[in-house]
Amino acid sequence: MEKNKSTQKVLELNGRKFILIGTAHVSKASISEVENAIEDQKPDSVAIELDENRLKNMEDKESWKKMDIIEILKKKQGFLLLANIVLSAYQKRMGEDAGIKPGDEMAAAIKKAKELGIPQIMVDRPVTVTLRRAWEKNSFMGKCKLLSLLIATAFSKEEVSETEIENLKQSSEMDTMMQELSSYLPAVKEVLIDERDFYLASKIWSCPQKNILAVLGAGHLPGVSSHLEKIAAGKEIPDVSAIEKVPEKSAGAKVASWIIPILILGLIVTGFVVGGIEKGADLIGSWVWWNGILAAIGAAVAGGHILAILVSAVGAPFTSLCPFIGIGFVSGIVQALVKKPAVEDMENLQADASSVKGFYKNRILRVLLVFFLSSLGSSIGTFVGGATFISIFTR
Repeated sequence: MEKNKSTQKVLELNGRKFILIGTAHVSKASISEVENAIEDQKPDSVAIELDENRLKNMEDKESWKKMDIIEILKKKQGFLLLANIVLSAYQKRMGEDAGIKPGDEMAAAIKKAKELGIPQIMVDRPVTVTLRRAWEKNSFMGKCKLLSLLIATAFSKEEVSETEIENLKQSSEMDTMMQELSSYLPAVKEVLIDERDFYLASKIWSCPQKNILAVLGAGHLPGVSSHLEKIAAGKEIPDVSAIEKVPEKSAGAKVASWIIPILILGLIVTGFVVGGIEKGADLIGSWVWWNGILAAIGAAVAGGHILAILVSAVGAPFTSLCPFIGIGFVSGIVQALVKKPAVEDMENLQADASSVKGFYKNRILRVLLVFFLSSLGSSIGTFVGGATFISIFTR
Protein backbone atom coordinates (compact mmCIF):
# COMPACT_ATOMS: atom_id res chain seq x y z
CA MET A 1 0.00 0.00 0.00
CA GLU A 2 1.35 3.43 -0.96
CA LYS A 3 0.21 6.95 -0.20
CA ASN A 4 1.73 9.92 -1.98
CA LYS A 5 2.00 13.66 -1.85
CA SER A 6 4.54 15.84 -3.65
CA THR A 7 7.20 15.76 -0.92
CA GLN A 8 6.17 12.59 0.94
CA LYS A 9 5.69 8.91 0.25
CA VAL A 10 4.14 6.46 2.68
CA LEU A 11 4.81 2.79 2.01
CA GLU A 12 3.24 -0.08 3.91
CA LEU A 13 5.32 -3.15 3.15
CA ASN A 14 5.36 -6.57 4.81
CA GLY A 15 3.65 -5.26 7.91
CA ARG A 16 6.00 -2.27 8.23
CA LYS A 17 5.42 1.42 7.56
CA PHE A 18 7.95 3.68 5.83
CA ILE A 19 7.30 7.43 5.72
CA LEU A 20 9.71 9.13 3.30
CA ILE A 21 10.04 12.93 3.52
CA GLY A 22 11.70 14.59 0.52
CA THR A 23 13.53 17.84 1.33
CA ALA A 24 15.63 20.55 -0.25
CA HIS A 25 18.77 20.95 1.86
CA VAL A 26 18.45 24.74 2.10
CA SER A 27 14.68 25.00 2.43
CA LYS A 28 12.90 26.71 5.32
CA ALA A 29 9.68 24.88 4.41
CA SER A 30 11.48 21.54 4.60
CA ILE A 31 12.45 22.22 8.21
CA SER A 32 8.83 22.81 9.22
CA GLU A 33 7.61 19.81 7.22
CA VAL A 34 10.14 17.47 8.84
CA GLU A 35 9.38 18.71 12.37
CA ASN A 36 5.62 18.44 11.82
CA ALA A 37 5.87 14.97 10.30
CA ILE A 38 7.85 13.60 13.25
CA GLU A 39 5.47 15.29 15.72
CA ASP A 40 2.37 13.93 13.98
CA GLN A 41 3.58 10.43 13.10
CA LYS A 42 5.68 9.70 16.19
CA PRO A 43 7.57 6.93 14.37
CA ASP A 44 9.57 4.18 16.10
CA SER A 45 12.77 5.62 14.60
CA VAL A 46 13.93 8.45 12.34
CA ALA A 47 16.36 7.62 9.53
CA ILE A 48 18.53 10.55 8.44
CA GLU A 49 20.39 11.06 5.14
CA LEU A 50 23.70 11.61 6.93
CA ASP A 51 26.70 9.43 7.67
CA GLU A 52 28.32 9.25 11.10
CA ASN A 53 31.23 11.53 10.14
CA ARG A 54 28.95 14.27 8.85
CA LEU A 55 26.84 13.94 11.99
CA LYS A 56 29.96 14.48 14.13
CA ASN A 57 30.93 17.52 12.05
CA MET A 58 27.43 18.92 12.39
CA GLU A 59 27.41 18.45 16.16
CA ASP A 60 30.99 19.64 16.63
CA LYS A 61 31.07 23.22 15.38
CA GLU A 62 34.84 23.34 16.00
CA SER A 63 35.58 20.35 13.72
CA TRP A 64 37.12 22.51 10.97
CA LYS A 65 39.71 23.77 13.45
CA LYS A 66 40.98 20.21 13.96
CA MET A 67 41.66 19.59 10.29
CA ASP A 68 45.25 18.66 9.40
CA ILE A 69 45.79 19.62 5.75
CA ILE A 70 49.15 17.82 5.55
CA GLU A 71 47.60 14.59 6.82
CA ILE A 72 44.82 14.95 4.24
CA LEU A 73 47.38 15.28 1.43
CA LYS A 74 49.30 12.28 2.76
CA LYS A 75 46.11 10.22 2.58
CA LYS A 76 45.65 11.34 -1.06
CA GLN A 77 42.39 13.09 -0.21
CA GLY A 78 43.30 16.57 -1.45
CA PHE A 79 40.94 16.53 -4.41
CA LEU A 80 38.14 15.00 -2.32
CA LEU A 81 38.47 17.78 0.26
CA LEU A 82 38.49 20.44 -2.46
CA ALA A 83 35.36 18.99 -4.08
CA ASN A 84 33.58 18.72 -0.73
CA ILE A 85 34.43 22.33 0.20
CA VAL A 86 33.24 23.63 -3.16
CA LEU A 87 29.92 21.76 -2.97
CA SER A 88 29.34 22.78 0.66
CA ALA A 89 30.12 26.42 -0.13
CA TYR A 90 27.67 26.34 -3.04
CA GLN A 91 24.88 24.97 -0.84
CA LYS A 92 25.71 27.51 1.86
CA ARG A 93 25.47 30.32 -0.71
CA MET A 94 22.09 29.03 -1.91
CA GLY A 95 20.64 29.16 1.59
CA GLU A 96 22.08 32.50 2.69
CA ASP A 97 19.21 34.66 1.47
CA ALA A 98 16.69 32.50 3.31
CA GLY A 99 18.85 32.37 6.43
CA ILE A 100 19.24 28.60 6.12
CA LYS A 101 22.41 26.54 6.41
CA PRO A 102 22.83 23.32 4.38
CA GLY A 103 21.47 20.38 6.33
CA ASP A 104 19.37 22.44 8.74
CA GLU A 105 16.39 20.16 8.04
CA MET A 106 18.49 17.13 9.04
CA ALA A 107 19.55 18.89 12.25
CA ALA A 108 15.91 19.79 12.92
CA ALA A 109 14.87 16.14 12.45
CA ILE A 110 17.52 14.97 14.91
CA LYS A 111 16.55 17.62 17.46
CA LYS A 112 12.83 16.86 17.22
CA ALA A 113 13.43 13.10 17.48
CA LYS A 114 15.58 13.60 20.58
CA GLU A 115 12.89 15.77 22.17
CA LEU A 116 10.37 12.94 21.68
CA GLY A 117 12.78 10.20 22.73
CA ILE A 118 12.81 8.62 19.26
CA PRO A 119 16.00 6.84 18.10
CA GLN A 120 17.86 8.42 15.18
CA ILE A 121 19.70 6.27 12.64
CA MET A 122 22.22 7.62 10.11
CA VAL A 123 21.67 5.80 6.80
CA ASP A 124 23.90 7.54 4.24
CA ARG A 125 27.19 6.36 2.77
CA PRO A 126 30.35 8.22 3.88
CA VAL A 127 30.87 11.19 1.58
CA THR A 128 34.55 10.34 1.01
CA VAL A 129 33.55 6.94 -0.38
CA THR A 130 30.92 8.51 -2.63
CA LEU A 131 33.29 11.15 -4.03
CA ARG A 132 36.12 8.65 -4.58
CA ARG A 133 33.79 6.24 -6.37
CA ALA A 134 32.48 9.10 -8.55
CA TRP A 135 36.07 10.01 -9.49
CA GLU A 136 37.28 6.46 -10.11
CA LYS A 137 34.27 5.50 -12.23
CA ASN A 138 34.76 8.42 -14.62
CA SER A 139 36.66 8.25 -17.87
CA PHE A 140 39.38 10.80 -18.63
CA MET A 141 36.84 13.03 -20.40
CA GLY A 142 34.38 12.49 -17.57
CA LYS A 143 37.00 13.64 -15.06
CA CYS A 144 37.63 16.76 -17.16
CA LYS A 145 33.89 17.51 -17.23
CA LEU A 146 33.65 16.96 -13.48
CA LEU A 147 36.55 19.34 -12.83
CA SER A 148 35.05 22.02 -15.08
CA LEU A 149 31.69 21.64 -13.31
CA LEU A 150 33.34 22.02 -9.89
CA ILE A 151 35.25 25.11 -11.01
CA ALA A 152 32.08 26.66 -12.48
CA THR A 153 30.19 25.84 -9.26
CA ALA A 154 32.90 27.31 -7.04
CA PHE A 155 32.82 30.73 -8.65
CA SER A 156 29.21 30.90 -9.83
CA LYS A 157 27.40 34.08 -8.81
CA GLU A 158 24.00 32.71 -9.76
CA GLU A 159 21.33 33.61 -7.23
CA VAL A 160 18.64 31.05 -6.47
CA SER A 161 15.31 32.30 -5.13
CA GLU A 162 13.38 30.61 -2.34
CA THR A 163 10.71 29.66 -4.87
CA GLU A 164 13.29 27.92 -7.06
CA ILE A 165 14.64 26.05 -4.04
CA GLU A 166 11.14 24.82 -3.17
CA ASN A 167 10.63 23.75 -6.80
CA LEU A 168 13.59 21.41 -6.41
CA LYS A 169 11.30 19.18 -4.33
CA GLN A 170 8.84 18.76 -7.19
CA SER A 171 9.23 15.65 -9.33
CA SER A 172 9.10 17.49 -12.68
CA GLU A 173 11.95 19.83 -11.72
CA MET A 174 13.98 16.97 -10.24
CA ASP A 175 13.41 14.70 -13.24
CA THR A 176 14.73 17.40 -15.57
CA MET A 177 17.86 17.84 -13.44
CA MET A 178 18.47 14.07 -13.31
CA GLN A 179 18.12 13.78 -17.09
CA GLU A 180 20.63 16.60 -17.60
CA LEU A 181 23.10 15.03 -15.16
CA SER A 182 22.66 11.59 -16.77
CA SER A 183 23.52 12.91 -20.22
CA TYR A 184 26.42 15.11 -19.09
CA LEU A 185 28.02 12.92 -16.41
CA PRO A 186 26.42 9.44 -16.41
CA ALA A 187 29.05 7.92 -14.09
CA VAL A 188 28.56 10.69 -11.52
CA LYS A 189 24.78 10.31 -11.64
CA GLU A 190 25.19 6.56 -11.14
CA VAL A 191 27.29 7.05 -8.00
CA LEU A 192 25.63 10.14 -6.48
CA ILE A 193 22.03 9.13 -7.16
CA ASP A 194 21.50 5.53 -8.29
CA GLU A 195 23.97 3.84 -5.92
CA ARG A 196 22.92 5.99 -2.99
CA ASP A 197 19.22 5.33 -3.68
CA PHE A 198 19.92 1.62 -3.18
CA TYR A 199 22.27 2.26 -0.24
CA LEU A 200 19.73 4.47 1.55
CA ALA A 201 16.87 2.04 0.89
CA SER A 202 18.92 -0.90 2.17
CA LYS A 203 19.91 0.91 5.36
CA ILE A 204 16.34 2.12 5.95
CA TRP A 205 15.02 -1.42 5.44
CA SER A 206 17.63 -2.72 7.88
CA CYS A 207 16.33 -0.50 10.67
CA PRO A 208 14.87 -2.91 13.24
CA GLN A 209 11.72 -0.92 13.98
CA LYS A 210 8.36 -1.35 12.22
CA ASN A 211 7.37 2.31 11.82
CA ILE A 212 10.20 4.34 10.27
CA LEU A 213 10.28 7.96 9.10
CA ALA A 214 13.15 8.79 6.73
CA VAL A 215 14.37 12.31 5.93
CA LEU A 216 15.96 12.38 2.46
CA GLY A 217 16.89 14.81 -0.28
CA ALA A 218 13.94 15.08 -2.66
CA GLY A 219 15.98 13.64 -5.54
CA HIS A 220 16.21 10.30 -3.72
CA LEU A 221 12.49 9.93 -3.05
CA PRO A 222 11.48 7.99 -6.22
CA GLY A 223 14.55 5.74 -6.24
CA VAL A 224 14.47 4.88 -2.53
CA SER A 225 10.75 4.05 -2.58
CA SER A 226 11.24 1.85 -5.66
CA HIS A 227 14.11 -0.07 -4.02
CA LEU A 228 12.14 -0.52 -0.80
CA GLU A 229 9.29 -2.08 -2.77
CA LYS A 230 11.68 -4.41 -4.59
CA ILE A 231 13.36 -5.44 -1.33
CA ALA A 232 9.96 -6.14 0.22
CA ALA A 233 9.01 -8.25 -2.81
CA GLY A 234 12.26 -10.24 -2.60
CA LYS A 235 13.50 -8.88 -5.94
CA GLU A 236 16.52 -7.21 -4.32
CA ILE A 237 18.71 -8.08 -1.34
CA PRO A 238 19.64 -5.19 1.00
CA ASP A 239 23.37 -5.89 0.76
CA VAL A 240 25.54 -2.78 0.22
CA SER A 241 28.96 -4.41 0.60
CA ALA A 242 29.74 -3.91 -3.11
CA ILE A 243 29.17 -0.14 -3.01
CA GLU A 244 30.26 0.88 0.50
CA LYS A 245 33.96 1.00 -0.33
CA VAL A 246 36.22 2.16 -3.14
CA PRO A 247 37.15 -0.88 -5.25
CA GLU A 248 40.82 -1.66 -5.53
CA LYS A 249 42.39 -1.07 -8.91
CA SER A 250 42.43 -4.14 -11.10
CA ALA A 251 45.72 -5.72 -12.11
CA GLY A 252 45.17 -4.28 -15.59
CA ALA A 253 44.70 -0.76 -14.23
CA LYS A 254 47.84 -1.06 -12.12
CA VAL A 255 49.83 -2.19 -15.16
CA ALA A 256 48.31 0.62 -17.25
CA SER A 257 49.53 3.24 -14.76
CA TRP A 258 53.09 2.21 -15.62
CA ILE A 259 52.64 2.30 -19.40
CA ILE A 260 53.42 6.01 -19.92
CA PRO A 261 56.47 6.06 -17.58
CA ILE A 262 57.92 2.92 -19.21
CA LEU A 263 57.17 4.29 -22.69
CA ILE A 264 58.86 7.63 -21.89
CA LEU A 265 61.93 5.94 -20.40
CA GLY A 266 62.05 3.53 -23.33
CA LEU A 267 61.99 6.38 -25.85
CA ILE A 268 64.76 8.24 -24.01
CA VAL A 269 66.94 5.11 -23.98
CA THR A 270 66.15 4.56 -27.68
CA GLY A 271 67.17 8.16 -28.36
CA PHE A 272 70.60 7.54 -26.82
CA VAL A 273 71.01 4.27 -28.72
CA VAL A 274 69.82 5.52 -32.12
CA GLY A 275 70.80 9.20 -32.07
CA GLY A 276 73.63 9.28 -29.59
CA ILE A 277 74.19 11.58 -26.64
CA GLU A 278 72.85 14.66 -28.40
CA LYS A 279 69.44 13.22 -29.24
CA GLY A 280 69.14 11.48 -25.86
CA ALA A 281 69.96 14.73 -24.09
CA ASP A 282 67.35 16.56 -26.20
CA LEU A 283 64.71 14.05 -25.14
CA ILE A 284 65.60 14.39 -21.45
CA GLY A 285 65.71 18.18 -21.76
CA SER A 286 62.29 18.32 -23.42
CA TRP A 287 60.76 16.05 -20.78
CA VAL A 288 62.28 18.00 -17.89
CA TRP A 289 61.44 21.37 -19.42
CA TRP A 290 57.76 20.74 -20.19
CA ASN A 291 56.95 18.87 -16.98
CA GLY A 292 58.89 21.23 -14.75
CA ILE A 293 57.85 24.52 -16.33
CA LEU A 294 54.13 23.71 -16.55
CA ALA A 295 53.97 22.34 -13.00
CA ALA A 296 55.80 25.45 -11.77
CA ILE A 297 53.41 27.69 -13.71
CA GLY A 298 50.49 25.86 -12.08
CA ALA A 299 51.96 26.43 -8.61
CA ALA A 300 52.65 30.08 -9.45
CA VAL A 301 49.11 30.67 -10.75
CA ALA A 302 47.89 29.19 -7.46
CA GLY A 303 49.88 31.85 -5.63
CA GLY A 304 52.27 29.28 -4.22
CA HIS A 305 55.33 30.16 -2.17
CA ILE A 306 58.59 30.36 -4.14
CA LEU A 307 59.71 27.08 -2.53
CA ALA A 308 56.54 25.32 -3.66
CA ILE A 309 57.10 26.67 -7.18
CA LEU A 310 60.72 25.50 -7.20
CA VAL A 311 59.77 22.07 -5.85
CA SER A 312 57.16 21.79 -8.60
CA ALA A 313 59.73 22.67 -11.26
CA VAL A 314 62.35 20.24 -9.98
CA GLY A 315 60.09 17.42 -8.83
CA ALA A 316 57.49 17.15 -11.62
CA PRO A 317 59.79 15.44 -14.19
CA PHE A 318 60.46 12.68 -11.63
CA THR A 319 56.99 12.28 -10.08
CA SER A 320 55.48 12.06 -13.57
CA LEU A 321 57.40 8.81 -13.99
CA CYS A 322 56.18 7.36 -10.68
CA PRO A 323 52.50 6.33 -10.33
CA PHE A 324 52.76 6.27 -6.52
CA ILE A 325 53.24 9.98 -5.91
CA GLY A 326 52.16 13.13 -7.72
CA ILE A 327 53.83 16.53 -7.72
CA GLY A 328 50.71 18.08 -6.17
CA PHE A 329 51.25 16.00 -3.04
CA VAL A 330 54.82 17.31 -2.70
CA SER A 331 54.17 20.94 -3.62
CA GLY A 332 51.03 21.06 -1.45
CA ILE A 333 52.90 19.83 1.62
CA VAL A 334 55.72 22.34 1.00
CA GLN A 335 53.15 25.14 0.71
CA ALA A 336 51.47 24.03 3.96
CA LEU A 337 54.79 23.91 5.80
CA VAL A 338 56.07 27.32 4.73
CA LYS A 339 52.66 29.03 4.92
CA LYS A 340 51.07 27.16 7.79
CA PRO A 341 47.28 27.59 7.95
CA ALA A 342 45.94 29.46 10.97
CA VAL A 343 42.77 28.90 12.99
CA GLU A 344 41.21 31.87 11.16
CA ASP A 345 41.65 30.06 7.82
CA MET A 346 39.76 27.05 9.15
CA GLU A 347 36.96 29.20 10.60
CA ASN A 348 36.45 31.02 7.28
CA LEU A 349 36.94 28.01 5.01
CA GLN A 350 33.47 27.71 3.50
CA ALA A 351 32.91 31.46 3.24
CA ASP A 352 36.25 31.97 1.48
CA ALA A 353 35.51 29.10 -0.92
CA SER A 354 32.73 31.19 -2.45
CA SER A 355 35.07 33.58 -4.27
CA VAL A 356 38.32 33.67 -6.22
CA LYS A 357 39.71 36.23 -3.76
CA GLY A 358 38.83 33.92 -0.87
CA PHE A 359 40.70 31.01 -2.42
CA TYR A 360 43.87 33.09 -2.55
CA LYS A 361 43.38 34.66 0.88
CA ASN A 362 42.70 31.43 2.78
CA ARG A 363 45.87 29.43 3.41
CA ILE A 364 44.09 26.06 3.42
CA LEU A 365 42.45 26.78 0.09
CA ARG A 366 45.79 28.10 -1.24
CA VAL A 367 47.40 24.75 -0.35
CA LEU A 368 44.65 22.94 -2.24
CA LEU A 369 45.09 25.28 -5.21
CA VAL A 370 48.83 24.60 -5.28
CA PHE A 371 48.12 20.87 -5.02
CA PHE A 372 45.56 20.95 -7.83
CA LEU A 373 47.16 23.38 -10.30
CA SER A 374 50.69 21.98 -10.03
CA SER A 375 49.22 18.50 -10.61
CA LEU A 376 47.27 19.80 -13.60
CA GLY A 377 50.36 21.51 -15.02
CA SER A 378 52.43 18.35 -14.65
CA SER A 379 49.71 16.26 -16.33
CA ILE A 380 49.62 18.62 -19.30
CA GLY A 381 53.43 18.63 -19.34
CA THR A 382 53.47 14.83 -19.54
CA PHE A 383 51.44 14.84 -22.75
CA VAL A 384 53.16 17.88 -24.29
CA GLY A 385 56.63 16.59 -23.39
CA GLY A 386 55.81 13.15 -24.76
CA ALA A 387 54.44 14.68 -27.97
CA THR A 388 57.67 16.64 -28.58
CA PHE A 389 59.55 13.34 -28.70
CA ILE A 390 58.08 12.78 -32.17
CA SER A 391 59.61 15.95 -33.57
CA ILE A 392 62.96 15.16 -31.90
CA PHE A 393 63.07 11.69 -33.44
CA THR A 394 62.08 12.92 -36.91
CA ARG A 395 64.52 15.78 -37.28
